Amino acid sequence: MGRRTQADRDAITIEIGYALVSAGFAAALAFGAVYGPVPAFSLSPATGRVLALVGAGLAAVVFALRIAHVLRGFARRPENDGD
Repeated sequence: MGRRTQADRDAITIEIGYALVSAGFAAALAFGAVYGPVPAFSLSPATGRVLALVGAGLAAVVFALRIAHVLRGFARRPENDGD
């Protein structure tokens, strides 16, 4: 396996940044979809706490899956085979 060029290192850095930003956005949407009804419908505080926990858990899973999906796709591109 050869040494990585500066362009390769830059591409990896950009891809990691994209993965983090898009994962954060997707996680925020997932959390908002679960927790959104609490202020909209004035639900009880207990229900709000439960939905906040469920939303946070879902957001964490979505965040991890999005990062894995983006980076796995980047690693499988033909120009990233190390040649």
